[in-house]
Amino acid sequence: MPDLRCFCLPPELEPKEIRLSREESHHLVTTNRARAGDTVVVFDGRGNEWVCECIEPDRQEAVLKVRFLQKARPLPYAITLAQALPKGKYMDSIVRMATEVGVANIVPLLSERTIVKVEGGAEEHKLEKWQATAIEAAKQCGNAFLPTIQPVQPAEQFITASPRTHDLRLIASLQPGARSLKAVLKQFREEKGRAPKSVAWMIGPEGDFTTAEMAAARNAGFEPVSLGPLVLRCETAAIFALSILSYELQNP
Repeated sequence: MPDLRCFCLPPELEPKEIRLSREESHHLVTTNRARAGDTVVVFDGRGNEWVCECIEPDRQEAVLKVRFLQKARPLPYAITLAQALPKGKYMDSIVRMATEVGVANIVPLLSERTIVKVEGGAEEHKLEKWQATAIEAAKQCGNAFLPTIQPVQPAEQFITASPRTHDLRLIASLQPGARSLKAVLKQFREEKGRAPKSVAWMIGPEGDFTTAEMAAARNAGFEPVSLGPLVLRCETAAIFALSILSYELQNP
């Protein structure tokens, strides 16, 4: 796979040339030092990749000649990460690593113990920043698909809607009685005769979800899953949970 990757949404599926935005042009030419004749792969985050030749390495508007279009094969499953907003910039790291793992959807949650407050125009700014973070992560890891990042929503709203959109619903839990992921997946396969195609995984904030939130999730069909005997930071818990889930779904 070529080292040079750019994000763009061409106006047509089979363009003869692609003109990059100012931001993408600067990143390609200034940061990555692209030159005329270099091979560049342009992706749209929807599985389409155009293998191109850089013909005008302009920092303001680089121009690429399209050689051919290739389509990436999507994963046979879709994972939704429903993440209670952590403090500071940890959500940026979670979005970046979730993109690298191949998560299909990211849903930022406001839970009862969420400390971060999102008000006014701050939500739109955060969404734009997270989307930019996902694009950068996809460039680095070669992922042709970008996760959909939904607007921030209350945890109870996601819990209520999830049964209609996911085969399997999981919630990371520190409470006694939480089962291992392997046991939950084994039961699902035995009952359904197949692996889940869409999985939602809720990860709590600092201090975890409240007892009331856990009860509401269980009533909605969420399976409490243990991430081991140690108490993990929320950003560690998110990536640990996504990694083991991805591995199990890839290797049933």
